[in-house]
Amino acid sequence: MIYRILVINPGAGSTRIAVFENELLLFEENIRHPSEQLLQFPKIIDQYDYRRKAILDFLQTRNFDLQTLQAVVGRGGPFKPLVSGTYQVNDLLINDIKTGNYQSEHPSLLGVLIAKEIADQIGKNAYFVDPVSVDEFWELSRFSGLREIKRKALSHALNVRMVAKKAAGELKKPYENCNFVIIHLGTGITVAAHLQGKQVDSSNANEDGPFSPQRSGVLPTMPLVKLCFSGQYTADDIKKKLNREGGMLSYLGTDDIQAIESRIDKGDQEAELAYKAMIYQIAKETGAYSIVLKGQIDAIIITGGIANSAQFVNKLKEWIGFLCSRFFVYPGEGEMEGLACGVLRILNQEELVKSYT
Repeated sequence: MIYRILVINPGAGSTRIAVFENELLLFEENIRHPSEQLLQFPKIIDQYDYRRKAILDFLQTRNFDLQTLQAVVGRGGPFKPLVSGTYQVNDLLINDIKTGNYQSEHPSLLGVLIAKEIADQIGKNAYFVDPVSVDEFWELSRFSGLREIKRKALSHALNVRMVAKKAAGELKKPYENCNFVIIHLGTGITVAAHLQGKQVDSSNANEDGPFSPQRSGVLPTMPLVKLCFSGQYTADDIKKKLNREGGMLSYLGTDDIQAIESRIDKGDQEAELAYKAMIYQIAKETGAYSIVLKGQIDAIIITGGIANSAQFVNKLKEWIGFLCSRFFVYPGEGEMEGLACGVLRILNQEELVKSYT
């Protein structure tokens, strides 16, 4: 059987879409959303109509017939904690998203909403695969240092798991027998420890870890408390500063790493210092997650969009090269392929679909 699958993957600054026929990629597009346009929306959920229209407009320019699809899949968001696998989007999940019953705001929440609307229009099913809320933490990972606050398992689980399996294949070892530290470098950053095929601990790109192109990462607590109670900001303002206006965007007014590297090449010392500081924080986080594995590391894996920059990767390796002798670099993200293949396994009846409950 030949199955045609539409893949929708909203990220912080863009929405990637693709159409697969089984495992064959027919076409892919990265629809960029300039930060000045996204900032007009108070909440990420408010971007729904804007992003949906951008997707449908692009498909129309390709004269693509939605009726030729057998399934639609959206990237899974920060839902309730779930085991890994492929899930069918149901009304309970849609209601949870619309009523705010999820762990944190992230554009990936929009993926399943848009997928469900398109799938309903053509009488097909919508799915999501390995959402960011995949939870395999051991209990040690949940301690924050304050009884009232528990650390949450929220990460770039889909891509991280994809590249972990690729690296295991290159090592000719079962994924379940491997130990990896994995660094996902995107608009948000995940650093994760995979122990014997399970992600037992990871940074949370929305709440801790290193700062990234758009996110603040972990902050000194007392100055943050002072900022929150200064009377200058609402709770929503603070959330926006931390998750959409932080990091490089806060320091340099841009989240574009390529543009920042261009500024450095032209002698911009402020850009160079912020660039080095982000690499420094990522390196420190990598060291921390090496401790989780007690230094028994088969490989350090570097992935995500920023991994396309050889300059960035090489400068990061200068800090962390002593931790492990083997590195794998997978630039970009394997999320589109991972989403399509997750649905294909269901359509081919190789795996049972899971139900969101």
